Amino acid sequence: MPGEGIDHESTEDMEKAVPRTMEEFSTACGVSRPTLSKFFEDPGSVKASTRRLIEAKLEETGFQPNLYARNLNRKQTRSIGIVVPAITDPFYAQLVTRLELILREEGYWPLMISPHGRPELEREGLATLQSLRVGGALIAPLGHDSDATALARFTGQTPCVFLDNGIDDSVPLVGNDNRQSIRMIVDYLCRSGTPPVYIDTPPVNRSSGQRSASYEAAIRANGHAPLVIEGSGPDPWDLEKVGYDRMQALLADGLPGQTLLCANDRLAFGVIAAAHEAGLRIGHGDDDDLRVAGHDDHPLSRYSAPSLTTMAQDYDEMARRACARLLAMIAGKDDDDARQVLVPAKLVLRASA
Repeated sequence: MPGEGIDHESTEDMEKAVPRTMEEFSTACGVSRPTLSKFFEDPGSVKASTRRLIEAKLEETGFQPNLYARNLNRKQTRSIGIVVPAITDPFYAQLVTRLELILREEGYWPLMISPHGRPELEREGLATLQSLRVGGALIAPLGHDSDATALARFTGQTPCVFLDNGIDDSVPLVGNDNRQSIRMIVDYLCRSGTPPVYIDTPPVNRSSGQRSASYEAAIRANGHAPLVIEGSGPDPWDLEKVGYDRMQALLADGLPGQTLLCANDRLAFGVIAAAHEAGLRIGHGDDDDLRVAGHDDHPLSRYSAPSLTTMAQDYDEMARRACARLLAMIAGKDDDDARQVLVPAKLVLRASA
């Protein structure tokens, strides 16, 4: 007969014995609810004998606490939100990796959200983090397309640090020192050859405007007239396509110079691809037709053909400074009056310029 030999009563008893809530687990191991909370917050905060008892019962029952439910019962949680415009952008991927590792080492749980360049998804992501009552957030806003009201509402209620670019000066910012990095590469290009023409990204945020303004100041300081080629396209975050299309248009009209400085490496990849298809030789040799330089030190910049001269942003230092500032704010110990921390970049010389 089906079920013959099965002790239904024993099976039911076993199912009842498996705790499903913190209260049930507290009863199962004979430890108070507040002590359990301390254990899950920091195992080292409870006595060794109590810790061993809890760990043994966890092993026996396989109980897993519902961290989200616990967070909702707190005014402040151990979760930290990370919001970047597009996780497919290697700059943000490099930065997020470092942020997550630092936060984990500090005992926080990072929650990463990418709106993929879409303002409505950025707004939705902020609302999600608010509902989860994150302890703080590290945010690289979309920029000009961001919902300023939604951002102000979120940053007014949650400790936040802006990354890379900001919306206003009310929130601390950690990012690259664009004035220093653009000046350094412009100075190098002017010393080593013809003055650079600047190919800009679409104007998506403050950072893009800062870089183009820094280029204009640096090229004038070297005694030359600035020439900025505006980037555009249906998708401003598809920067390789923006660079490729802009270079094709320049080739059709006649190149305005023999040295091109791109606002970032992804633009430069598109420029190099279009130049290669047109039969141009890129490099700094006597037989080369064109020099191309970028900015950011994209992970693939050393493997492009030719390898790309660029400015390497200090991801480690930016991540360290941003996390330190945010955690100080969360702890109520932020005595830093600086609204901006700008980290210098390093010139990386390769074959393209």
